[in-house]
Amino acid sequence: MSVSMIPAMPRKPTKGYFVRGHFVAAGSELDQELKRELKGDVELSKTDLKKHSDHLQALGEQLLDLRAGLRKKLDLPERLLEAVDEARRISNFEGRRRQMQYIGKLMRKLDESTVAAIEAALQEQHQGSAQDTLRLHRAEHWRDRLVAEDTALTEWLEAHPATDPQHLRTLIRQARKDATAKEVPGEAPRHGKSYREIFQLVQAALKAAEAAANPDLDSSPDSASTTPQEP
Repeated sequence: MSVSMIPAMPRKPTKGYFVRGHFVAAGSELDQELKRELKGDVELSKTDLKKHSDHLQALGEQLLDLRAGLRKKLDLPERLLEAVDEARRISNFEGRRRQMQYIGKLMRKLDESTVAAIEAALQEQHQGSAQDTLRLHRAEHWRDRLVAEDTALTEWLEAHPATDPQHLRTLIRQARKDATAKEVPGEAPRHGKSYREIFQLVQAALKAAEAAANPDLDSSPDSASTTPQEP
């Protein structure tokens, strides 16, 4: 007995639409996400919210080390400024931890423009620190050349004509004498006061040249304390 074959019913086509060449089924998760985007009510995931909160917390902690000159440029709420000042005074670990949580809470109330201004100020301070470190290395390089090479003095005076040549020559001669007098076989040369004064003179001249080239550099008194010193 033969069994008659029942023809298969055609599948009902899935409703949907194409976006950038990809089919999006109606009612699918992607469909719902696209509709939320169109309405402008896309919500951040819990992970994104946690990352954003942690970022604001970290910015609040960095405010404690922000130079006063840069902080004055920011239009920060009085409560946040007071909280930052209070955190600086707290030495107890638990008390400081709670205060930092409070600062993080205040940070989360700031608008995007204020947060962006804080980020820019912190970046400016970071760049300033890098510039100070670079100047330190340049000053060390020039100091060592001035003491070791006779031609270095001519090069330095050409680049920095405001330098008192007689004073610098005197320091170089004394630095060379000190190194020779204190020289111990098998040990690195010991340097005296003149050697350190050459470094200070060179570093000050380099900083003055940078300020002349860029008048917008932060020259507030508190910025001087962050300048790296000779090791």
